[in-house]
Amino acid sequence: MSSANGAPGRRYFIHTFGCQMNEADSRYIADRAASSGYEIATDPAAANVVVLNTCTVRDNAERRAYGRMAHFKALKTADPAMKLVVCGCLAEQDRDRMQSLVPHLDAVFGTSELVRLGDALAAWRPDFVDDEASESRAVLRPLGGAADCIADAYSHLRAFVTVQRGCSYYCTFCIVPHVRGRFDHRPMGDILAEVRVALAAGAREVTLVGQTVNAYRDGASGADFSDLLESVAALTGLERLTFVTSHPKDFTEKLARTLGAVPQLNPRLHLPVQSGSDALLRRMNRKYTVAQYEEKIAWLRAYAPGCVVTTDLIVAFPGESEADFEATLALCERIGFAQAFMFVYSPRRGTPAALWEQIPADVGGERLRRLADTVNRRMRGLHEGLVGSTVRALIQGPSRKDPTKLAAKTLENITVVVPDAGLSERELVARPWLEVRVDAGFTWGCTGTLRGIAERFAGRVSPVAEPVYDLLALR
Repeated sequence: MSSANGAPGRRYFIHTFGCQMNEADSRYIADRAASSGYEIATDPAAANVVVLNTCTVRDNAERRAYGRMAHFKALKTADPAMKLVVCGCLAEQDRDRMQSLVPHLDAVFGTSELVRLGDALAAWRPDFVDDEASESRAVLRPLGGAADCIADAYSHLRAFVTVQRGCSYYCTFCIVPHVRGRFDHRPMGDILAEVRVALAAGAREVTLVGQTVNAYRDGASGADFSDLLESVAALTGLERLTFVTSHPKDFTEKLARTLGAVPQLNPRLHLPVQSGSDALLRRMNRKYTVAQYEEKIAWLRAYAPGCVVTTDLIVAFPGESEADFEATLALCERIGFAQAFMFVYSPRRGTPAALWEQIPADVGGERLRRLADTVNRRMRGLHEGLVGSTVRALIQGPSRKDPTKLAAKTLENITVVVPDAGLSERELVARPWLEVRVDAGFTWGCTGTLRGIAERFAGRVSPVAEPVYDLLALR
């Protein structure tokens, strides 16, 4: 674990579970670690500090996190000097019992203690490397898990800027207000300064992140989220702007007008509806009706007709009847969501809904399959409708499933995969906007042919020659 100049190695490994807020927190941890002289490790067995940034929104994420903690005990056995740290929502929820459940943990940091975690990283910088311990780790079987926050050539093209933390709405299924606290809005000046830094570093797309992002209010000026969007869009060099996640209660007609009027905003709105039944929405404490939700979609389509809508949906919530579920299917048919994150309800300790009578798992699974059929049919139709058209998409890098191809995202957040056309990484970083002819549509996204690359979203396209195939060689 020594660096190239022979100095003692300082490495950390971070594994993130959960939502975009956890991802943003992991980026903060990574920045603090880098400023303290750490390098990121791609393998936990090569790290001085291993950080698990946890989620507790669903039971599966909680079980996976505790499983990883148990898995990493082998590292502590091989090298007791290695620090194993847990942070995030599960750490906040279980902070009084986590270290008794997992005694080999070195520290637990709640959601409001990221600064303390950063300070601890600085204090834990090793003065030497125990070569014997390093060798002991090396013989461990691979521990698995993907490292997060590893910058590649394309990472800087997308920036995620946190504008607000916490939530004050207390949905009966949601643990977030209990583990992340009530609304805490960052000053607009701080947000704009962070966006400027990202743009100077080459960001082509900025995503504003918050647990309930459109509830944002600037404490000094009283500016709302629409005002923030306009201020960010006015910054020199900004090409594309988007945000997650919105709450229907705070989606106003003013925000719909902003989405249609600010050209830098991507034509996509993620607006979780959760259920198409008013009875279920009341039990969930969602603070709107189906009619009010549909009114907001009508505003969006009046002011920003090209904007697609994506959503979150829960099935088998306590008390959901077959009629309630059918109402959700009907809402999906009426609105035609471009994408949906669909879940069977998972009880969360500390929330009211966890105490209510639960729907059998087989009923939940059957409803989820029917819902997925409805939503996926619409998604596939949307993607097939793009065949023959040309779209512009921001590169992500090599496709995970086929590294010989490139993956990119359209403004609507649709994945497109194309052959790389022999372009170098340097060429693609310099001109990261791909001009793609869509050749086929699937549920997951589209495939196509790369026709050109551009430095800027609205910039001139440099044509790319289509690959020439030797038909005789292919026989």
